[in-house]
Amino acid sequence: MTDHEDLKLKPRCKLWIENEQKVVFGDGRMALLQAIDRYGSINQAAAKLQMSYRAAWGKLKATEKRLGFKIIHKHIGGRASGSELTPEAKKLMHSYLQFKEESIKAVNGIFEKYFHEFADGKTGNE
Repeated sequence: MTDHEDLKLKPRCKLWIENEQKVVFGDGRMALLQAIDRYGSINQAAAKLQMSYRAAWGKLKATEKRLGFKIIHKHIGGRASGSELTPEAKKLMHSYLQFKEESIKAVNGIFEKYFHEFADGKTGNE
């Protein structure tokens, strides 16, 4: 690339939370919980996210085990069958969104500090 005017670099980062090198929470689990909250069903949430019920259930159970608390209440049978998020799950989601937002701001600030001349399309070669 010889025309540096078109060079608009931006940082990208992917965040997740681990425990003993195993995923506890990240964007995928966030999307799953949001879908469960929206549809009231693990099955419907999994379908909307194009994953199997078994995969969704496995992620939920692994997350609960690694966190040490329930994130889903299942209601079986009758009109009220389905799933709902626990208050702890909603707090986790809120905290994760805030953590992600602040992390992105921090990464953008650090990027600007070190790559400012590249980020705005100017490289000093004009």
